[in-house]
Amino acid sequence: MLVCLALVYVVWGSTYFGIKVAIETLPPLGMLGVRFALAGAVLMLALRLRGAALPTAREWAASAAVGLLLLGGGTGLVTLAEREASSSVAAMVIAVSPLFAAVFARLWGEKTGGREWLGIGVGLLGIALLNVGELRATPLAAFLLVLAPLCWTFGSQWSRHLHLPRGLMASAAEMLTGGALLLLLSAATGERWHTPSAASLWALAYLTVFGSLVAYSAYMYLVEHTRPALATSYAYVNPVVAVLLGVGLGGEQLGALGWAALAVILGGVVLVAWPRPAAAAPQEP
Repeated sequence: MLVCLALVYVVWGSTYFGIKVAIETLPPLGMLGVRFALAGAVLMLALRLRGAALPTAREWAASAAVGLLLLGGGTGLVTLAEREASSSVAAMVIAVSPLFAAVFARLWGEKTGGREWLGIGVGLLGIALLNVGELRATPLAAFLLVLAPLCWTFGSQWSRHLHLPRGLMASAAEMLTGGALLLLLSAATGERWHTPSAASLWALAYLTVFGSLVAYSAYMYLVEHTRPALATSYAYVNPVVAVLLGVGLGGEQLGALGWAALAVILGGVVLVAWPRPAAAAPQEP
């Protein structure tokens, strides 16, 4: 479990910068469609060679629903927003995912304590501070950055209650169906393909292998085997990694108010994801 957490923390923190580089010369939705469809196909082929059964019709339908919400709604909207917003700011907005996860968990009967509600309020305050100081984007890009974690966290919570394939086959089916849906959306919106740069192709390769095959599979394992706040606790580290890469390699700038907003957002996430105290064991009479 610790290895899965480390992969999701560090690798996904780097994907925001990778997406920024990839869409410099590649269409956003088409790039994601290729990324997830290719990763899903490779993973499914590897699993089949090891004797894993193909998903049933019911499992394919559930995988498509999760893939649409997580990959289309979550990653897809972030990628579209990054055309008008920096990778650093995009990662900072997505840091509210654990806050939304705590809210959506209530739909399936999981209680939200007072400290978690306080954390949600603190995190939203950080987002407001970010909008005042650093979110230099079009209104559409800002809207997409807020909508993306809503889609991602709802899909993550819903997936815990759907009839999905077992093990890594769930990740393969979700990426394959999500990638196919993104390619259809790319064609429907008229995205055009041009000769990509070497940097964009390297970024796409990194996103496919590490961001999808490795980190996405690790995340779905966490969703299945841990509580929601821990599964989405990658938001502790992702923004820091993304900001360091964006500022260090991408020439992005972040002012004092932006760093303050990041600290407030992460403070809210800490309040939400901090382990709850274990219930005291009943004493022997």
